[in-house]
Amino acid sequence: MTTAARTPRLLPPVYFLAFVVLMLILDVVAPLADVIPRPLRHVGTILIVAGALLSLSATLLFRRARTTIKPFRQSSALVRGGPYRVTRNPMYLGMVVALIGVAIRLGALTPFVVVPVFAWIIQTAFIQAEERLLEQTFGAQYAQYRARVRRWL
Repeated sequence: MTTAARTPRLLPPVYFLAFVVLMLILDVVAPLADVIPRPLRHVGTILIVAGALLSLSATLLFRRARTTIKPFRQSSALVRGGPYRVTRNPMYLGMVVALIGVAIRLGALTPFVVVPVFAWIIQTAFIQAEERLLEQTFGAQYAQYRARVRRWL
């Protein structure tokens, strides 16, 4: 089976948007309990913006390095600066932070259930395969980076 045959048809931003919609639906259909008081829900907006900025900054570093941002494509450079000094996956981490922000904005318990499911899907459908490809491409250089920087935080 070739790499292209194993590539998910939907890219991570599509999963992200689908999970935002799922959170909105769960908030309307099955909100369970309001766990975040209304005044504190503004913290969610801060997290949404912070997550978007984290993902955007990581994307710009990829562009600056002139390497692909598309999952499962061979990278031409190993990006290790900026947020990549703290997490190997700042684009995905930014999406998770933004989802937590959406859940806080909504305030109910049910939308929070979506966040770990999203993280698990991203890790199993994208990150693990991407890491194997990076190891094949960059060998010891990537192994040293992986030993020094955590996958998420």
